[in-house]
Amino acid sequence: MTSKRSERCDASGDIRVDGNRSTIYVGGIEREWRTKPYARYHDPVAMAHVREYTLKALPEPGAAAAPACTRNHSVPGFLFSNGGFSGNLYHDYTDVLVPLFISTHQFRGRVQFLVSGMKPWWVGKFTPFFRQLTRHDVIDVDKDGEVHCFPRIVVGATFHRDMGVDPRRAPGHVSAVDFKRALRAAFGLKREAASRGGGGGATGDGKPRLLIISRRGSRRFLNSREMAVAAGDAGFEVRVAEPDQRTDMAAFAALVNSADAMVGVHGAGLTNMVFLPRGAVLVQVVPFGGLEWLTGVTFKEPAADMEVSYMDYHVRLEESSLVDQYPRGHQVLTDPYAVHRQGWDALKTAYLDKQNIRMDLDRFRATLREVMARLPSP
Repeated sequence: MTSKRSERCDASGDIRVDGNRSTIYVGGIEREWRTKPYARYHDPVAMAHVREYTLKALPEPGAAAAPACTRNHSVPGFLFSNGGFSGNLYHDYTDVLVPLFISTHQFRGRVQFLVSGMKPWWVGKFTPFFRQLTRHDVIDVDKDGEVHCFPRIVVGATFHRDMGVDPRRAPGHVSAVDFKRALRAAFGLKREAASRGGGGGATGDGKPRLLIISRRGSRRFLNSREMAVAAGDAGFEVRVAEPDQRTDMAAFAALVNSADAMVGVHGAGLTNMVFLPRGAVLVQVVPFGGLEWLTGVTFKEPAADMEVSYMDYHVRLEESSLVDQYPRGHQVLTDPYAVHRQGWDALKTAYLDKQNIRMDLDRFRATLREVMARLPSP
């Protein structure tokens, strides 16, 4: 089964997986298949970092010797890659975890995960989630030196859409809400629903909690302290946090789950919306530069399926640090779509890598009023 984004090979019978040789022997097939088990087939940069596996016919008796089984499994095997853009939180979810959920939820734990290109720190980070899908420890298939034998093998996960699940096509008709439910179980998250009366904060004073996602590199808030003060004046209990690869996953998931609203500039940190309770509000700050198409597919469209109320905050030119970097007549400021036509690298450099944000506090206060109005009543 092949699409623009993903390829899945599914075989049953006498299956022997020799990860050291990146080969899967399948009894009875007539041709070889080569595949890379990572759901970003349209992106050659990502796929260059994914190991290719070959499915080939198991040798007939009397022909070249087939590799002997060194470990036998009674459940199906599921092989996927930890390569590509894994390590970037957004790609962890949209390229790996959501497709993995779509493809393996149906097994109800009776499946053995085989990870190619395994990063132990990455697998450790998401082990609580894997335990929602499999009863077995993950195997580092490239390096464990075994020949694993299965009654069935599935290579590669099925992609539906960015950060999304199409229940009409998913086995068992699971949805993005079911995916969020699995995450809540994995990380022990208690709050199911957001409220204007709060309930997730530490103060117990009935204020809803607003989480401001900070960034260390580009697309930083240059006046985050003033934003926090404004949010406090608007009736929120405010937390400011800056997640990175070293952030404790369970602790940060609990922090996000305690929030009733979350604000952040477009970037991987907004992926943490998967932990927001039902009815919470997500405000995506869209950098200057005509990026609505990008911010829409990455976070706006998935939010509704995850029962999160979504708002855009479109950065105006005077709120962007770009006005300090370019003369007023420069194309970057006057004609963003001309920059877009120069390709992704030009767009990324100008509007994602070099831009920081100084929020207009009057506009931000108006946004906060709408956030408060959208929150469910206690």
